[in-house]
Amino acid sequence: MKIHLINPNSTVGMTDAIARTARAHAGPGIEIMAVTARGTPPSIEGYADEARAVPAMLDAIIAAEAQGAVAHVIACFDDPGLDAARAVAMGPVIGLCEAALIAAGRIAKRFSVVTTLPRAVPIIEDLGDRYGCGRALCAVHAADIPVLDLEFAPVQTLPLIARKIRQSVEEDRAEAVVLGCAGMSAHLEQLGRDAGVPVIDGVGFAIRMAAGLAATGLLTSKAGAYALPRVKQAAEAQPRVAPLTR
Repeated sequence: MKIHLINPNSTVGMTDAIARTARAHAGPGIEIMAVTARGTPPSIEGYADEARAVPAMLDAIIAAEAQGAVAHVIACFDDPGLDAARAVAMGPVIGLCEAALIAAGRIAKRFSVVTTLPRAVPIIEDLGDRYGCGRALCAVHAADIPVLDLEFAPVQTLPLIARKIRQSVEEDRAEAVVLGCAGMSAHLEQLGRDAGVPVIDGVGFAIRMAAGLAATGLLTSKAGAYALPRVKQAAEAQPRVAPLTR
């Protein structure tokens, strides 16, 4: 069974790190097809980066299914283009935030998210509403670090994330903490060591969700919202109309 793991940003090193986590949790019989999007921002930090990343991500999903992928995981915690991805895919598509928040809600009554930059906070809060977290999502905290620093400056960034995890436990009374960036997955063991509560990375759970849906034969519904895009012909150039004179 091939599971397509698409990193919507263009940083290959981050894809490699996320893929290692995915393969560690995949289990027997699951092949991880890890792909880095082309021509997209080096990191996804906010709405504009999301929008720029989606077209290449959709192309990668279509190409992956042509190569035998039966399900997809979007390896970005903002779940960029999730609905659009489901519209072009036949197999199930799982968002990283979606998977992580579902996992948190199954093992804890209250949980918080620790992410990178402040601009990600309202995005994740909106996703929490979409996924029905309600009061279970206590808070979303930003460690105020650029995404790429997780790869290139972990010695400086990990203590900042650990501090926010402690804050979530002590001030929010969170019973679990979700890591709110795919780039944090490589550091799960270190960040969870002294947390005192479960620390959740969505990558492994998303892979298992995608594989479970595919194994039971479930496909993305093509009735209504996620119907395949209609094939359209390019509009012919229209002659210019002279403006009305009065």
